[in-house]
Amino acid sequence: MARGSSSGGRREPRLDGGGATLDMRLTRADRPGETGSGAREKQRKPSRRKSEAETGTPKQPRKTRGTRRKAGPARRGKGRSRSGRGGGSGRRGGIVGGLRRLLYWGFVLCIWGGIGLVGVLAYYAAWLPPTSEWKVPQRPPNVRIVAADGSLMANRGDTGGEAVRLEQLPPYLPQAVIAIEDRRFRSHFGLDPLGLGRAVLTNLTSGRLVQGGSTLTQQLAKNLFLEPERTLRRKVQEAVLALWLEATYSKNEIIELYLNRVYFGAGAYGVDAAARRYFGKSARMVSLAEAATLAALLKAPSRYAPTRNPDLAAERAALVLGAMAEEGYITEAEARDAIAAPMNVVSHHTSASENYVADWVMELLPSYVGAIDSDIIVDTTIDLGMQIVAEDSLRRSLEEEGAKLGVRQGAIVTLDAGGAVKALVGGRDYGTSQFNRAVNAHRQPGSAFKPFVYLAALERGLTPDTVRVDEPVRFGKWAPKNYSKSYRGAVTLTQALSLSLNTVAAKLADEVGPKSIIRTARKLGISSPIKANLSIALGTSEVTPLEIAGAFVPFSNGGYGVVPHVIRQIRKADGTVLYARQGGGPGRVIDHATLADMNFMMAETLTTGTGRKANLPDRPAGGKTGTSQDFRDGWFIGYTGTLTTAVWLGNDDDSPTKRATGGSLPARIWKEVMAADHQGLPVAGLPGVSDRPVRVAEPHGNPLDMPMRDVPAEGDPDRHQPPPGRGDGGSPLDLLNRIFGG
Repeated sequence: MARGSSSGGRREPRLDGGGATLDMRLTRADRPGETGSGAREKQRKPSRRKSEAETGTPKQPRKTRGTRRKAGPARRGKGRSRSGRGGGSGRRGGIVGGLRRLLYWGFVLCIWGGIGLVGVLAYYAAWLPPTSEWKVPQRPPNVRIVAADGSLMANRGDTGGEAVRLEQLPPYLPQAVIAIEDRRFRSHFGLDPLGLGRAVLTNLTSGRLVQGGSTLTQQLAKNLFLEPERTLRRKVQEAVLALWLEATYSKNEIIELYLNRVYFGAGAYGVDAAARRYFGKSARMVSLAEAATLAALLKAPSRYAPTRNPDLAAERAALVLGAMAEEGYITEAEARDAIAAPMNVVSHHTSASENYVADWVMELLPSYVGAIDSDIIVDTTIDLGMQIVAEDSLRRSLEEEGAKLGVRQGAIVTLDAGGAVKALVGGRDYGTSQFNRAVNAHRQPGSAFKPFVYLAALERGLTPDTVRVDEPVRFGKWAPKNYSKSYRGAVTLTQALSLSLNTVAAKLADEVGPKSIIRTARKLGISSPIKANLSIALGTSEVTPLEIAGAFVPFSNGGYGVVPHVIRQIRKADGTVLYARQGGGPGRVIDHATLADMNFMMAETLTTGTGRKANLPDRPAGGKTGTSQDFRDGWFIGYTGTLTTAVWLGNDDDSPTKRATGGSLPARIWKEVMAADHQGLPVAGLPGVSDRPVRVAEPHGNPLDMPMRDVPAEGDPDRHQPPPGRGDGGSPLDLLNRIFGG
């Protein structure tokens, strides 16, 4: 039985856990699609593991390394039959999973970063005014000051130039700015993430701040609305405002606003101001090379200014041209040609004497039009040719003789018969000193004040032939002396004035009284304070070159007082006239007979007296020299029937010169200026002089038959060889008709 049962009888299943057990679990072979040896092998593996665990059968020893090598290919082959790639699929799956996780967390970080950025923007934007109040501030008004012929002399105002429309500019000018400052200007939305990232990376790698990530729109926002502080709040507000600008204005409007507001150095705000400052022309007329130079200034205006560092400016301009070529704005050939093209950089701009006129105009404007809220054009009376002649003559004369005579400064004013200022030079060099000596310097006129003394005497009944004795004289503690320390004895008033005798002038002041002289000077145009003492006869009360020139004009125009003026008309840019001069003045201030006598006497000063070096060979003229105490001031004020010019030389600190007199360098400058100013003008006689005989000096003669070494002159010791000159005919009525168009 025992053997029979052991050999193969029927075995009943047992449920008590004894003996062999029946594995009722599903295997992969029981599932649909799992067939073949692979499935059966998988089915056997868990049964074998269970049998070993339950029966306690020892685990089979691990196969040797050699056996594993033999089995390996078979297993790998089976793997390839299922997946086609084998073990590489696991590694690839790990990489893909890592990338997915990286993208996921990157996306999450971007979301949170965006939320944080919006929060920061919102926080700092809260410091800005409400958006309903946001608007581009009005550009500071420009004052365009032009000469009588319409040519520009200067721009004044906070910007230093006028606003220009984008379509008025050559296309390569805005292109140059975009190429070097913001290449993606036309495509970004006000902020440039790519440019910002590049700038951050560059700054980090270099260890210092070498690049900025601001767009043109951000720069405009900063210039328009914000203070130049380097804080996070300002940068965030700049970004917010840049977004607003992009949403409100077109790209063309933004670049136009930028070009008209950005600072180019040397006080020039806006591209037109910069073009005039550096190249002496409107931005409408700049060349490609000049446009690149202007764009180069934006990085560092003082460093790359062509007036200060021409080599650095040229290098930076070449970089701009290269960027333009890369962006396709110009060809490489055009870039090379522009680099090789010479540029005419203006260095005279800051020293030009027209700036004295412009400054004076700006001082006068409020009294004419009040507050200025828009661009205006001021038409002046200045003749630019006369202005240049006066400036060149003064500058050259001081360079050649100033050191020898101990003179460092000067001023020149030229007026026409109606009092219009045709030229005004307020100093030797505007770039060195902006003080306008022609308008604001109060200096002692010396003997140049004597014509008012003699006019007062003539108005009291004296004549040019009245005789007075040139002799030592004392008035209380004051004892005036002649320059030569010698005395002529009996002389006519004509001789006394032409030779500038101090003793006779003092006697006349005592005769007519200081108050009478002051009244005469006042009606002719002297407005400065005058002390009522006898010394006013020698010009001890101070005057300005402008006012004494205006006071001499009545001698040239028939006896009519004038108000010196430089502004002819003021108008807006659209043509609206805000002011137009209608003429006017104090009327007649010298009667005809007295005027004729004065002009006869003043003409003698140029032919036989102290002003011989000012004598004009081709037309009649009158005038007077002046030298103040201790040779501190040298004057010559003279006139023809057309123009009146005053020349002053001296030192700002009121120090004495090296015996410079009015009859020396001032007289020569006056002659040079007046000779040039009268070229092409018809000869006009002095009013009233044709009514009486005029003594004319021979080329090398002495009409008074006096030794030249004995000719005395207060402050005017210069000797002479008078050239010929004669008054031209013409009645006073004809002269007035020519002057006033009657």
